[in-house]
Amino acid sequence: GTCFFTGSHDKTAKLFDFYSLEELKTYSHEKPVLSAFVSPLLDHVVLAGGQDASQVTLTSSKAGGFESKIVHKVYNTEVIGTVRGHFGPVNAIAYSPDGRSFVTGGEDGYVRLNHMDAEYFAL
Repeated sequence: GTCFFTGSHDKTAKLFDFYSLEELKTYSHEKPVLSAFVSPLLDHVVLAGGQDASQVTLTSSKAGGFESKIVHKVYNTEVIGTVRGHFGPVNAIAYSPDGRSFVTGGEDGYVRLNHMDAEYFAL
Protein backbone atom coordinates (compact mmCIF):
# COMPACT_ATOMS: atom_id res chain seq x y z
CA GLY A 1 0.00 0.00 0.00
CA THR A 2 0.83 3.65 -0.04
CA CYS A 3 2.22 5.10 3.18
CA PHE A 4 3.99 8.11 4.60
CA PHE A 5 6.22 8.93 7.59
CA THR A 6 6.27 11.57 10.25
CA GLY A 7 9.33 12.38 12.34
CA SER A 8 9.19 14.00 15.74
CA HIS A 9 11.18 15.61 18.52
CA ASP A 10 9.74 12.90 20.80
CA LYS A 11 12.41 10.58 19.27
CA THR A 12 9.98 8.59 17.11
CA ALA A 13 9.01 8.22 13.48
CA LYS A 14 5.56 6.92 12.60
CA LEU A 15 4.41 5.09 9.51
CA PHE A 16 0.84 5.83 8.39
CA ASP A 17 -1.44 4.44 5.70
CA PHE A 18 -2.00 7.23 3.19
CA TYR A 19 -5.71 6.56 2.63
CA SER A 20 -7.02 5.54 6.06
CA LEU A 21 -4.47 7.61 8.05
CA GLU A 22 -4.12 4.58 10.32
CA GLU A 23 -0.85 4.45 12.24
CA LEU A 24 0.90 1.26 11.13
CA LYS A 25 4.14 1.34 13.12
CA THR A 26 6.24 3.47 15.45
CA TYR A 27 10.03 3.55 15.20
CA SER A 28 12.18 4.70 18.13
CA HIS A 29 15.46 6.59 17.98
CA GLU A 30 17.83 7.93 20.65
CA LYS A 31 17.53 11.50 19.36
CA PRO A 32 14.77 13.54 17.67
CA VAL A 33 13.80 12.17 14.24
CA LEU A 34 13.74 14.89 11.60
CA SER A 35 13.43 12.73 8.49
CA ALA A 36 12.62 9.14 7.50
CA PHE A 37 12.65 7.38 4.14
CA VAL A 38 11.83 3.87 2.89
CA SER A 39 14.28 2.04 0.64
CA PRO A 40 12.88 1.41 -2.85
CA LEU A 41 14.84 -1.86 -2.97
CA LEU A 42 14.64 -3.49 0.50
CA ASP A 43 12.21 -3.37 3.42
CA HIS A 44 14.43 -0.91 5.26
CA VAL A 45 13.82 2.54 6.66
CA VAL A 46 16.45 5.21 7.27
CA LEU A 47 15.79 7.45 10.27
CA ALA A 48 17.78 10.67 10.55
CA GLY A 49 17.95 13.56 12.97
CA GLY A 50 19.94 14.69 15.97
CA GLN A 51 19.69 16.99 18.91
CA ASP A 52 18.48 20.58 18.69
CA ALA A 53 20.70 22.88 16.64
CA SER A 54 21.12 25.28 19.57
CA GLN A 55 23.10 22.57 21.36
CA VAL A 56 25.39 21.71 18.43
CA THR A 57 28.35 23.81 19.57
CA LEU A 58 28.14 22.36 23.07
CA THR A 59 28.73 18.73 22.17
CA SER A 60 30.67 16.46 19.84
CA SER A 61 29.04 15.19 16.65
CA LYS A 62 28.92 11.65 18.07
CA ALA A 63 27.16 12.73 21.26
CA GLY A 64 24.72 14.87 19.27
CA GLY A 65 23.37 11.86 17.40
CA PHE A 66 23.93 13.46 14.01
CA GLU A 67 23.59 10.21 12.13
CA SER A 68 21.28 8.13 10.00
CA LYS A 69 20.15 4.74 11.29
CA ILE A 70 18.91 1.98 9.00
CA VAL A 71 16.23 -0.28 10.49
CA HIS A 72 13.98 -3.00 9.08
CA LYS A 73 10.57 -1.64 8.03
CA VAL A 74 8.66 -4.54 9.57
CA TYR A 75 10.92 -5.96 12.29
CA ASN A 76 12.56 -2.83 13.65
CA THR A 77 14.07 -4.65 16.62
CA GLU A 78 17.66 -3.74 15.82
CA VAL A 79 19.68 -1.22 13.88
CA ILE A 80 21.02 -2.70 10.63
CA GLY A 81 23.54 0.08 10.08
CA THR A 82 24.56 3.59 11.06
CA VAL A 83 25.92 6.31 8.78
CA ARG A 84 27.76 9.26 10.32
CA GLY A 85 29.39 12.33 8.82
CA HIS A 86 27.33 15.42 9.62
CA PHE A 87 28.27 17.94 12.29
CA GLY A 88 24.71 19.00 13.01
CA PRO A 89 21.21 17.54 12.81
CA VAL A 90 20.31 15.64 9.65
CA ASN A 91 17.22 17.42 8.30
CA ALA A 92 16.51 15.55 5.07
CA ILE A 93 17.09 12.15 3.56
CA ALA A 94 16.21 10.50 0.25
CA TYR A 95 17.13 7.23 -1.46
CA SER A 96 18.26 7.09 -5.06
CA PRO A 97 15.66 5.46 -7.35
CA ASP A 98 17.79 2.29 -7.65
CA GLY A 99 18.06 1.96 -3.84
CA ARG A 100 21.85 1.61 -3.87
CA SER A 101 22.63 4.97 -2.25
CA PHE A 102 20.96 7.73 -0.30
CA VAL A 103 21.59 11.39 0.26
CA THR A 104 21.40 13.32 3.53
CA GLY A 105 21.15 17.05 4.06
CA GLY A 106 22.33 18.45 7.36
CA GLU A 107 22.07 21.63 9.30
CA ASP A 108 25.84 21.83 8.96
CA GLY A 109 25.25 22.98 5.36
CA TYR A 110 26.49 19.78 3.73
CA VAL A 111 24.76 17.30 1.47
CA ARG A 112 26.30 13.82 1.70
CA LEU A 113 25.92 11.00 -0.79
CA ASN A 114 26.09 7.61 0.96
CA HIS A 115 26.69 4.46 -1.11
CA MET A 116 25.68 1.06 0.23
CA ASP A 117 28.37 -1.67 0.20
CA ALA A 118 27.74 -5.19 -1.11
CA GLU A 119 27.34 -6.58 2.44
CA TYR A 120 24.26 -4.42 2.92
CA PHE A 121 22.41 -6.18 0.11
CA ALA A 122 23.26 -9.61 1.56
CA LEU A 123 21.32 -8.93 4.79
